[in-house]
Amino acid sequence: MLVEEIMKKDIFTLRSDQTVQDVMNLFEEKRIRHAPIVDDGKVVGIVTDRDLKDAMPSMFTVAPKGEPYKKKVSEIMTKNPIIVHPLDFVEEIALVFYEQKIGCLPVVSNNQLVGFLTETDLLYTYIELTGAHQPGSQIEIKVPNRSGALYEVSKVFYNHKVNVLSVLVYPDRKDNSNKILAFRIKTMNPISIIEDLRKEGFDVLWPNLHQE
Repeated sequence: MLVEEIMKKDIFTLRSDQTVQDVMNLFEEKRIRHAPIVDDGKVVGIVTDRDLKDAMPSMFTVAPKGEPYKKKVSEIMTKNPIIVHPLDFVEEIALVFYEQKIGCLPVVSNNQLVGFLTETDLLYTYIELTGAHQPGSQIEIKVPNRSGALYEVSKVFYNHKVNVLSVLVYPDRKDNSNKILAFRIKTMNPISIIEDLRKEGFDVLWPNLHQE
Protein backbone atom coordinates (compact mmCIF):
# COMPACT_ATOMS: atom_id res chain seq x y z
CA MET A 1 0.00 0.00 0.00
CA LEU A 2 1.26 3.46 -0.93
CA VAL A 3 1.17 6.66 1.14
CA GLU A 4 -0.96 8.40 -1.49
CA GLU A 5 -3.75 5.88 -0.84
CA ILE A 6 -4.21 6.87 2.81
CA MET A 7 -2.85 10.42 3.15
CA LYS A 8 -5.08 13.43 3.77
CA LYS A 9 -5.34 15.65 0.71
CA ASP A 10 -7.36 18.46 2.31
CA ILE A 11 -4.55 20.09 4.25
CA PHE A 12 -4.76 23.01 6.66
CA THR A 13 -1.48 24.92 6.66
CA LEU A 14 0.07 27.87 8.44
CA ARG A 15 2.87 30.31 7.65
CA SER A 16 5.90 30.80 9.85
CA ASP A 17 5.07 34.49 10.31
CA GLN A 18 1.66 33.75 11.82
CA THR A 19 1.14 33.71 15.58
CA VAL A 20 0.45 31.22 18.34
CA GLN A 21 -3.06 32.66 18.47
CA ASP A 22 -3.51 31.73 14.79
CA VAL A 23 -2.43 28.17 15.58
CA MET A 24 -4.94 27.96 18.43
CA ASN A 25 -7.72 29.29 16.22
CA LEU A 26 -6.97 26.84 13.41
CA PHE A 27 -6.67 23.81 15.68
CA GLU A 28 -9.92 24.65 17.46
CA GLU A 29 -11.87 25.49 14.29
CA LYS A 30 -10.74 22.47 12.26
CA ARG A 31 -10.37 20.10 15.24
CA ILE A 32 -6.85 19.08 14.28
CA ARG A 33 -3.67 18.47 16.29
CA HIS A 34 -0.96 19.01 13.65
CA ALA A 35 -0.33 21.41 10.76
CA PRO A 36 2.49 21.83 8.25
CA ILE A 37 4.12 25.25 8.00
CA VAL A 38 4.45 26.39 4.39
CA ASP A 39 6.33 29.48 3.19
CA ASP A 40 6.32 30.34 -0.51
CA GLY A 41 5.08 26.84 -1.38
CA LYS A 42 7.83 25.04 0.57
CA VAL A 43 7.36 23.01 3.76
CA VAL A 44 9.58 24.63 6.40
CA GLY A 45 8.17 23.14 9.58
CA ILE A 46 5.50 21.33 11.56
CA VAL A 47 3.51 22.61 14.53
CA THR A 48 1.62 20.29 16.87
CA ASP A 49 -0.66 20.56 19.86
CA ARG A 50 2.34 19.71 22.03
CA ASP A 51 4.25 22.70 20.63
CA LEU A 52 1.21 24.80 21.37
CA LYS A 53 1.00 23.64 24.99
CA ASP A 54 4.70 24.28 25.49
CA ALA A 55 4.22 27.83 24.20
CA MET A 56 1.36 28.60 26.56
CA PRO A 57 2.16 30.55 29.75
CA SER A 58 2.04 28.77 33.07
CA MET A 59 -0.23 29.99 35.84
CA PHE A 60 2.83 31.48 37.54
CA THR A 61 4.04 33.54 34.57
CA VAL A 62 4.71 37.23 35.13
CA ALA A 63 4.75 38.10 31.43
CA PRO A 64 1.94 40.28 30.04
CA LYS A 65 -1.14 38.10 29.57
CA GLY A 66 -1.35 38.38 25.79
CA GLU A 67 2.36 38.23 25.05
CA PRO A 68 2.76 34.41 24.51
CA TYR A 69 -0.10 34.41 22.00
CA LYS A 70 1.79 36.91 19.86
CA LYS A 71 4.76 34.58 19.42
CA LYS A 72 5.52 33.69 15.83
CA VAL A 73 4.96 30.16 14.58
CA SER A 74 8.63 30.12 13.58
CA GLU A 75 9.53 30.26 17.29
CA ILE A 76 7.58 27.15 18.31
CA MET A 77 7.53 24.93 15.21
CA THR A 78 9.78 21.94 14.46
CA LYS A 79 11.99 23.12 11.61
CA ASN A 80 13.04 21.07 8.58
CA PRO A 81 10.72 18.15 9.33
CA ILE A 82 11.07 14.67 7.88
CA ILE A 83 9.07 14.46 4.65
CA VAL A 84 7.78 11.49 2.66
CA HIS A 85 6.80 10.89 -0.95
CA PRO A 86 3.30 9.79 -2.01
CA LEU A 87 4.76 6.66 -3.63
CA ASP A 88 6.54 5.52 -0.45
CA PHE A 89 5.25 2.28 1.05
CA VAL A 90 3.04 2.70 4.13
CA GLU A 91 4.83 -0.18 5.90
CA GLU A 92 8.17 1.62 5.60
CA ILE A 93 6.73 4.95 6.72
CA ALA A 94 5.11 3.30 9.75
CA LEU A 95 8.64 2.35 10.80
CA VAL A 96 9.68 6.02 10.52
CA PHE A 97 6.82 6.99 12.84
CA TYR A 98 7.91 4.33 15.32
CA GLU A 99 11.64 5.01 15.26
CA GLN A 100 11.40 8.82 15.26
CA LYS A 101 8.48 8.91 17.74
CA ILE A 102 6.55 11.42 15.66
CA GLY A 103 2.84 11.93 15.11
CA CYS A 104 2.68 13.35 11.58
CA LEU A 105 4.56 13.71 8.31
CA PRO A 106 4.14 16.07 5.34
CA VAL A 107 3.85 14.34 1.96
CA VAL A 108 5.84 16.18 -0.71
CA SER A 109 6.16 15.65 -4.46
CA ASN A 110 8.15 17.93 -6.80
CA ASN A 111 8.85 20.18 -3.81
CA GLN A 112 5.13 20.78 -3.32
CA LEU A 113 3.00 19.73 -0.36
CA VAL A 114 0.48 17.21 -1.73
CA GLY A 115 -0.69 15.45 1.43
CA PHE A 116 -0.41 14.98 5.17
CA LEU A 117 -0.09 11.74 7.08
CA THR A 118 -0.78 11.22 10.79
CA GLU A 119 -0.47 8.31 13.18
CA THR A 120 -4.29 8.22 13.25
CA ASP A 121 -4.31 7.58 9.49
CA LEU A 122 -1.98 4.62 10.06
CA LEU A 123 -4.21 3.28 12.83
CA TYR A 124 -7.34 3.50 10.67
CA THR A 125 -5.48 1.75 7.86
CA TYR A 126 -4.47 -1.06 10.21
CA ILE A 127 -8.10 -1.45 11.33
CA GLU A 128 -9.30 -1.65 7.71
CA LEU A 129 -6.59 -4.10 6.65
CA THR A 130 -7.27 -6.44 9.55
CA GLY A 131 -11.04 -6.25 9.15
CA ALA A 132 -11.40 -5.37 12.84
CA HIS A 133 -14.23 -2.94 11.98
CA GLN A 134 -16.32 -5.74 10.47
CA PRO A 135 -18.39 -8.34 12.37
CA GLY A 136 -16.43 -11.55 12.75
CA SER A 137 -14.14 -13.64 14.91
CA GLN A 138 -10.41 -13.84 15.46
CA ILE A 139 -8.52 -17.11 15.60
CA GLU A 140 -4.83 -17.41 16.45
CA ILE A 141 -2.98 -20.59 15.56
CA LYS A 142 0.56 -21.72 16.27
CA VAL A 143 2.09 -23.61 13.35
CA PRO A 144 5.55 -24.88 12.43
CA ASN A 145 7.70 -22.26 10.73
CA ARG A 146 7.79 -23.99 7.33
CA SER A 147 6.37 -23.45 3.87
CA GLY A 148 2.86 -24.73 3.28
CA ALA A 149 1.58 -24.19 6.83
CA LEU A 150 -0.63 -21.24 5.85
CA TYR A 151 -2.12 -23.24 2.96
CA GLU A 152 -2.92 -26.20 5.22
CA VAL A 153 -4.76 -24.01 7.73
CA SER A 154 -6.59 -22.15 4.97
CA LYS A 155 -8.03 -25.43 3.68
CA VAL A 156 -10.01 -25.79 6.91
CA PHE A 157 -11.61 -22.38 6.41
CA TYR A 158 -12.31 -23.25 2.78
CA ASN A 159 -14.05 -26.48 3.77
CA HIS A 160 -16.30 -24.50 6.10
CA LYS A 161 -17.01 -22.00 3.33
CA VAL A 162 -16.08 -19.12 5.61
CA ASN A 163 -14.61 -15.89 4.27
CA VAL A 164 -11.19 -14.85 5.60
CA LEU A 165 -11.16 -11.08 6.15
CA SER A 166 -7.45 -10.86 6.96
CA VAL A 167 -4.46 -12.88 8.08
CA LEU A 168 -1.37 -11.70 9.94
CA VAL A 169 1.79 -13.75 10.37
CA TYR A 170 4.21 -13.03 13.18
CA PRO A 171 6.98 -14.95 14.95
CA ASP A 172 6.51 -17.04 18.06
CA ARG A 173 8.64 -15.15 20.59
CA LYS A 174 9.07 -18.27 22.70
CA ASP A 175 10.13 -20.62 19.92
CA ASN A 176 11.68 -19.59 16.58
CA SER A 177 10.69 -22.92 15.05
CA ASN A 178 7.05 -21.81 15.15
CA LYS A 179 5.03 -18.85 13.91
CA ILE A 180 1.62 -17.45 14.81
CA LEU A 181 -1.16 -17.03 12.26
CA ALA A 182 -3.87 -14.56 13.28
CA PHE A 183 -7.02 -14.90 11.16
CA ARG A 184 -10.01 -12.61 11.12
CA ILE A 185 -12.94 -14.60 9.69
CA LYS A 186 -16.48 -13.62 8.76
CA THR A 187 -18.45 -15.67 11.24
CA MET A 188 -19.66 -15.02 14.77
CA ASN A 189 -19.61 -18.72 15.72
CA PRO A 190 -16.21 -20.27 15.00
CA ILE A 191 -16.57 -23.26 17.36
CA SER A 192 -16.91 -25.93 14.66
CA ILE A 193 -13.96 -24.43 12.75
CA ILE A 194 -11.80 -24.48 15.87
CA GLU A 195 -12.74 -28.10 16.51
CA ASP A 196 -11.70 -29.08 12.98
CA LEU A 197 -8.46 -27.13 13.25
CA ARG A 198 -7.59 -29.10 16.38
CA LYS A 199 -8.57 -32.37 14.71
CA GLU A 200 -6.04 -31.53 12.00
CA GLY A 201 -3.41 -31.15 14.70
CA PHE A 202 -3.18 -27.36 14.81
CA ASP A 203 -2.53 -25.59 18.10
CA VAL A 204 -5.32 -23.00 18.47
CA LEU A 205 -4.16 -20.35 20.91
CA TRP A 206 -7.27 -18.19 20.72
CA PRO A 207 -10.10 -18.60 21.46
CA ASN A 208 -8.90 -20.96 24.17
CA LEU A 209 -12.06 -23.07 24.32
CA HIS A 210 -12.33 -25.77 26.96
CA GLN A 211 -11.43 -29.17 25.57
CA GLU A 212 -12.93 -32.29 27.06
